[in-house]
Amino acid sequence: MIRADILRDIAPILRDQLVVCNIGIPSQELYAIDDQPSNFYMLGTMGLASSIGLGLALSQSKPVIAIDGDGSVLTNLGTLPTIGNNGDGHLILLIIDNGSYGSTGDQPTYTGRRTSLAGMARAAGCERVVEIDGSDTGAALTEALGTKGTTVIVCKCDSGNETMPVIPLDPVTIRDRFMQVVNS
Repeated sequence: MIRADILRDIAPILRDQLVVCNIGIPSQELYAIDDQPSNFYMLGTMGLASSIGLGLALSQSKPVIAIDGDGSVLTNLGTLPTIGNNGDGHLILLIIDNGSYGSTGDQPTYTGRRTSLAGMARAAGCERVVEIDGSDTGAALTEALGTKGTTVIVCKCDSGNETMPVIPLDPVTIRDRFMQVVNS
């Protein structure tokens, strides 16, 4: 199971939720699978989906799902202690851990070796952390949506990308339609 398969499986759960999606190919995949105005697609800021998701979760009452990758989280490790120490909002950080930098050519990350993002999240103060296989993502996401507070889900899957077209929306359009949903 690769990331696109997981996104296909969880697309019905994501519909009408506030979603901040990781840079590059993950955003392209989610856009192609099930574009929603409630999806905020990252187009140029590797490592910041989780930080933006946390800020959004702390600023309003709706649940926020931040979809991030292992490579992106590894480039912004400060996000885990920030979430662990400020996770009073309803944030679900879904880290799709395919052991690679998927958007730049599938170079391996250290999560394919000895580094555990679930262990790092726990050490950073995140209280509700689950590590699952990709096929269990829908159930874990549904459970997290039924709880209050922050949940970190580390979803292990195979490396690989599907060929998807570039998102035809400009950043201002993505922001504006997302903010209309946030403010509704």
